[in-house]
Amino acid sequence: MSIKDKPKVPISRIIGNILFVSGVLFLLANLLLPQLFGPAIPRVPYSLFIDQVEGAEVTEVLVGDKEIRYRLKSEEEGKPGQILSTTPIFDLELPKRLEAKGVKFAAAPPPRNSWLGSVIGWVVPPLIFVGIWWFFLGRGAGGGGPQGALSFTKSKAKVYVEGDSGKITFDDVAGVEEAKTELEEIVEFLKTPQRYIDIGARIPRGVLLVGPPGTGKTLLAKAVAGEAGVPFFSISGSEFVELFVGAGAARVRDLFEQAKQKAPCIIFIDELDAIGKSRAGSGGFVGGNDEREQTLNQLLTEMDGFGAGDATVIVLAATNRPETLDPALLRPGRFDRQVLVDRPDLAGRLKILEIYAQKIKLDSEVDLKTIAARTPGFAGADLANLVNEAALLAARGKHEKVAQADFNEAIERVVAGLEKKSRVLNEKEKKIVAYHEVGHALVGATLPGGSKVAKISIVPRGMAALGYTLQMPTEDRFLLSESELRGQIATLLGGRAAEEIVFGSITTGASNDLQRATDMAEQMVTTYGMSKVLGPLAYQKGQQNTFLGDGMNPRRMVSDDTAKAIDEEVKEIVETAHQKALSILNDNRELLESIAQKILEVEVIEGDTLQELLGQVKGLELASHS
Repeated sequence: MSIKDKPKVPISRIIGNILFVSGVLFLLANLLLPQLFGPAIPRVPYSLFIDQVEGAEVTEVLVGDKEIRYRLKSEEEGKPGQILSTTPIFDLELPKRLEAKGVKFAAAPPPRNSWLGSVIGWVVPPLIFVGIWWFFLGRGAGGGGPQGALSFTKSKAKVYVEGDSGKITFDDVAGVEEAKTELEEIVEFLKTPQRYIDIGARIPRGVLLVGPPGTGKTLLAKAVAGEAGVPFFSISGSEFVELFVGAGAARVRDLFEQAKQKAPCIIFIDELDAIGKSRAGSGGFVGGNDEREQTLNQLLTEMDGFGAGDATVIVLAATNRPETLDPALLRPGRFDRQVLVDRPDLAGRLKILEIYAQKIKLDSEVDLKTIAARTPGFAGADLANLVNEAALLAARGKHEKVAQADFNEAIERVVAGLEKKSRVLNEKEKKIVAYHEVGHALVGATLPGGSKVAKISIVPRGMAALGYTLQMPTEDRFLLSESELRGQIATLLGGRAAEEIVFGSITTGASNDLQRATDMAEQMVTTYGMSKVLGPLAYQKGQQNTFLGDGMNPRRMVSDDTAKAIDEEVKEIVETAHQKALSILNDNRELLESIAQKILEVEVIEGDTLQELLGQVKGLELASHS
C-alpha cells in the first residue's frame, strides 16, 4: 500500500497568501522607501547652529519638538540657501537670539494627513490581519501542507490506498488462522456488500482485535484492507487526546467525515483503550478525564451514525486491555465482535518462521520445526526479532548464510540475555554457580512437569544471571496437574538444595528461584484450589487481564484464621518440594559431582553429551511412570 497523493492546495490558502504578502510589501514600501530614497537633510551640532545664528548666516528657522530646520544665506544672488537641521536642546534664550539677529522663526507645522497616510492607517492593517488569518486557516485546512496553528482539530490519521508495491494480504499473516477466518467475512462484505444487503444481513460495524502485544493485530488490520482493496485510515487512540478542550471530539468527527468520502473503507484505531476507558471510574473530575469522555462520546455517536450502503465504513480497533473498555463500546451495533489474536501454537510458529525466513539467506540444514518447538510462548513479533537476531549473528560471524547455530544462539539471547564474557567470576563463585545449575538440571530431569533440559551453562548472561539451565518443552501444554506443579517448584529449588548439600550454606543466587516457587505455591492454594486443608475454594479476586502479565492479584477479604491457613499451606508445599530436591540430589551425589566438575572445565554442556549424563539419574524410571 502507498500513502495517498498530495491533494491540491485550497483556494482559501492561495488568497490568504496573496493578501498577506501584498499587505506586508505595501506597508514596507510606504514606510521604508521614503526614508531610503527621499531627500537627505544634513544634520549639524547644536553649537554650530548657534554660531551660525550669531554670525548672521541664518535667514529663517522652523523650531520643532524633535528637530530644528533652518536655511542659510545664499552666496549667489537669487538662489535659496542650504537647508540644515539639528537636534534641539532646552534653550530659553534661543528666541531672543533669533529676534536680535533679525531671523524669521516659527514653530514647525504638524504633519498633514495625506490620502496615502489615510489608506495606510485604515485599510492596510485590516488587510494584513485578514491575510494572516486566511494564511493559517489554509495551512490547517488539511491541504496536505505542513500542520498549522489551527490544525489541532483535524484528524492525524494516515491514509493508505491500494498500490502495486508493499501490499499486505492474508498470506503475509500466519499463526492466527481463527482470527483470519473471522476477518474474511469483513473482506467479502467490502468486496460485495450488495449480496449481504439483499438477503437482509447486517455486517458488523466494528471489530475489536484483542490479544497480547506483538501478536499481529495491526498487521491483520492492514491485511484486511489489502485483501479488500479499499482505503485504510490508520490512527492511534492517543492521537485523539489533546491539550485543547474539544479537540479530540473534533478529530473524531473529521476522521469519520473523511472516511465517508472514501467509502467503502476501513478505519483502524490502534490502542483503543487510550480513549475508550470505562467512564464508571472517572469520578466526574474535570480535566483530562472529561476531555477523554467527550472524545469517547463522539466516537460512540459516530459509530451509530453510519450504516451499510454507499457509506460503508468498518471500524477495526486493537487493544491488549479489553477489560478497561467502556461497556457502551462493546454493545451490539458498535463493536459487535471481539476477535482473539493469541500467541501462536507450534504449527503457527512454524508458519511464521517460514514467512520471515524467506527474507534472509537460510542454510539448507536449518530445521525450522525444531526452532518452533524451542520457542513456546513467542508471539509473532518475538519470532520476527528472533530471525533478525540470527541474521545479525551470522553477519557478525562473517557467514554467507544463517545456520542452525545462529538460531540457537539467538534463542538464548532473547530468553536469557547477552553473554557477559567480561564478567569474570572468581573460582569460588564459579564453583557455586556450577553446582547450583547442575542441581536444577538433575531435579528437573527426575520429576514430572519439568521440560526437557537442553543446556547447562555457567557463562553469565543478561543483567543478573551468573549461569542458567535451559529447559525446552517437548510439546505445547495448556493444563498442568498438581504433581507437575510440585515438580516445577522442586526444580526451582534444586539449585539452593545443591548449595546446601555441597557447601553447607546458601547464597543470594537463589533469590529469583524462591520468588517464583513461592508465587507458584500461592497460586496452587488460592487460585487452583489444590489444598486438602482449605478445599476447592478461590481466595484470590478474579482477574480478567490476561494479556499484559499477571500483575497484582490481591486476595479476597478473608479472616485471620484463613489467611494463616493459606500461609501455612504455601509454606508446606514449598518445604515439601525443597525436601524432595534434597532427597534427589543426595541419591545422585556422585553424578552431581561429576557433572559439576565437567562443566567447570567446559563451561557449557548440551546436546547428546548432556542427555547421556542425565540418563544416569537415579529415580528417572520412577518419574517416567508417575
